[in-house]
Amino acid sequence: MEKLLLIGTNTRSMLNSALKLDYDIFSTSYFSTSDTPQLTNQKIILEEKDNESCGNFEDNFNSSTILEISKDYIDEVDHIIPISGISPNEFSKKNQKKILGNKNIENIEDKHEFYQKIKDEFNTPETFLIKDVDEAIEISKNKPEVKYIIKPVKGSGGYDINLLNNDSSFQLNDSKKYILQEYIEGINLSSSILGSRDMKKTIMNSRLLSENDFEKNNAFLYIGNILPLTNESILTNVKDIDEINKKMIKTSEDLAYKFDLIGSNGVDYILNENGQYVIEINPRIQGTFECIEKSLEINMLDAHIKACQNEIIKIPKARYYSYKKIIYSPCRNKYEKINLDNIYDLPHIGSITEKREPLLTIIDRDNDFEKLYKKVENSALIVNKEAKKSQVDAI
Repeated sequence: MEKLLLIGTNTRSMLNSALKLDYDIFSTSYFSTSDTPQLTNQKIILEEKDNESCGNFEDNFNSSTILEISKDYIDEVDHIIPISGISPNEFSKKNQKKILGNKNIENIEDKHEFYQKIKDEFNTPETFLIKDVDEAIEISKNKPEVKYIIKPVKGSGGYDINLLNNDSSFQLNDSKKYILQEYIEGINLSSSILGSRDMKKTIMNSRLLSENDFEKNNAFLYIGNILPLTNESILTNVKDIDEINKKMIKTSEDLAYKFDLIGSNGVDYILNENGQYVIEINPRIQGTFECIEKSLEINMLDAHIKACQNEIIKIPKARYYSYKKIIYSPCRNKYEKINLDNIYDLPHIGSITEKREPLLTIIDRDNDFEKLYKKVENSALIVNKEAKKSQVDAI
């Protein structure tokens, strides 16, 4: 039996799919959720313990640590699937050959290089490479009518993104490079694509959700997705949802061919009255993974692997709406069991989650969009209420 390694920030959802396939599964991840399947060949960095804090993800996560502790697995397995948090470019040339998916993604992960590659062909926000906040402010003075954001050249999940004002006083991390990007106000959307050597095919479009969709606070942290993309799930009034979907499908597939994307990939957009803007490509399995599985009733990991082997599965029509919502802890809390049937990525009982760190994920599906939306939002209220009941003070 061939050996397959899943490696990244959180492998839970992919493991559930992988265990249905004919592989000997290995896994290395940062997070250790209590609902992660237990394997013989498994390594986890964050060991959650009773009365101990899980810390801050941004401060503690380092992809090189995951790679270091995975050395023996990487040498032993036949195939590797890097998930969010690990770049194929971090593997040696020898081990890149084992990767099922895109191997060289430097010109996609680097947001400035990506902009340079697509700016003449696709509608995309103007982007500048900057040294510091002062340079960003100087550039913005040339177009006072335009809003700008500062974000890392490499990054995902909406972390470390700031809206630029003339009085901005935040500091940039000296260990990272940053871009200044025109801030496009509008609706966040995303396409999920399968790419084989010969064909690129859109699986489904979705409504991409950020913290700003709920808090209206100019925060860009990734919250989740709703799919498929319809008049209901887009969560705002639009003129022609069929045309929006049609244009997203064409643009996503054009980008997939341009960058020769392999396996499961995502393209993120912002839609407003001026059109659809390409924001970035996620050249790996995306956060919509479980939503697509629930909506289409397929095994997305199987679809990804087959695409890497030059076979695109027949993509069925959506049978359900699916909604994923990540709950970030409203306070510093000691986790106690919550009796809901649609929560995942659960902390270990008694472990402490810091305020604004990921607490758990709500994922559900229903034929009726209104019922689904109400159920997920009600679950979110319950989770936040229970978290506040379990609040603990900082030491």
